[in-house]
Amino acid sequence: MVRKKQGTAKKNRCRFCTKEGCPRPAFVDYKDYATLRKMCTNQGKLFSRKRSGNCAAFQRAVKDAVKRARFLALLPYVGD
Repeated sequence: MVRKKQGTAKKNRCRFCTKEGCPRPAFVDYKDYATLRKMCTNQGKLFSRKRSGNCAAFQRAVKDAVKRARFLALLPYVGD
């Protein structure tokens, strides 16, 4: 029986970074609610960096974009 190697899971990559690196300044559009919904659970909580795979700069930008979208009623504060 062939055993699977442990610790060889695919690492999440930041979906906003390019191959050249992290573009500065990090900006996430708050009007792009389809992308922002992927960053939230069904309860309306934000996924952590470890779970979403974002780098630190873009995780902060996503946080601000989600808060702005919630204020403008593009995203709900709580889930269904």
